[in-house]
Amino acid sequence: MQNLSSVQINATSDRSLTVIVKVCVVIPIFSIFLYFIILMLHTFASHRHFLESPRYILFTYMLANDTLQLLTSVLLFLFVMAQVKFALVFCAPLLFFSTATFLNTPLILAVMSLERYVAIFYPMRRPSAWRAERIWLIILAIWLLSCMQPAVDFVLSKPRSAADVLTTPVQCKTAVLNVSPAQMLFKVVLNALFFAVVAAVILFTYVRILLGTRTMRQDRASVSKALHTVLLHGLQLLLSTSAFTIPFTEHLIVLHVGWLREHMSFLNYISFVVMPRVLSPLIYGLRDESLRTHMRRSPLCCSARGCGSSKVGHRGSKGKSPGK
Repeated sequence: MQNLSSVQINATSDRSLTVIVKVCVVIPIFSIFLYFIILMLHTFASHRHFLESPRYILFTYMLANDTLQLLTSVLLFLFVMAQVKFALVFCAPLLFFSTATFLNTPLILAVMSLERYVAIFYPMRRPSAWRAERIWLIILAIWLLSCMQPAVDFVLSKPRSAADVLTTPVQCKTAVLNVSPAQMLFKVVLNALFFAVVAAVILFTYVRILLGTRTMRQDRASVSKALHTVLLHGLQLLLSTSAFTIPFTEHLIVLHVGWLREHMSFLNYISFVVMPRVLSPLIYGLRDESLRTHMRRSPLCCSARGCGSSKVGHRGSKGKSPGK
């Protein structure tokens, strides 16, 4: 009896340590991401000329979407780690927004690639839908398309048990919903179509810019930057697509390597859900020279505060002449 109690205590302490380590990994990463997001959004709000460009408007929307996606996914992660249970009626909105914002990312990448294509080939006669005052229509269309999959998914799904969705507490994750064959087929077909179209758009824009600019008198530096941006869109799409292989990789690694499924799920969550969103502001924001310059001058930036204090000290030393 004592041996059984000691085994249970050791298992509980091991799980507590694992939970603490996982939380200590996720929270700092999310905090760093949130700092850069706030810094960039403050920069956009302080300099209105950024919001007169469709490129920066789309980038701002991507920042807001990634923030919402990470916020909902981190909340769900913390609820699972703490084994918090609540009614499905409160869990469903979190699952809905987590899925919708996750699907939003590849669509935003495709639209940002198309915007670079339009900016290169139609600099003086940009179509009305791609102008700053009309770009919100494209953003609205992106959001509606992203909500289609989780909306149909929730309509087809049913609770795994006959529990009351208003009162019975459940653990908030997609596994609490019964995955029917029709639901699985719908998700697989729609996700495959979703990412195939986005990949085709990104590939088309890259090849078109690469081939078309050879016969055009364009600024080679801007064209090269546009090509690199489209390539980065493709890399981020590849990372986002890899998230759909999580169930298969988890199953194979658990079978052949012997890792616990919960540890493998955490590794996949960090690699394919958290890191692509964390890297996006660093990749797209810090590469932009104009945005980077304004960010350094922001009062929220640590380097700006350091520069400001050094300038004050320098002025003070200049004001005091020797012997006075």
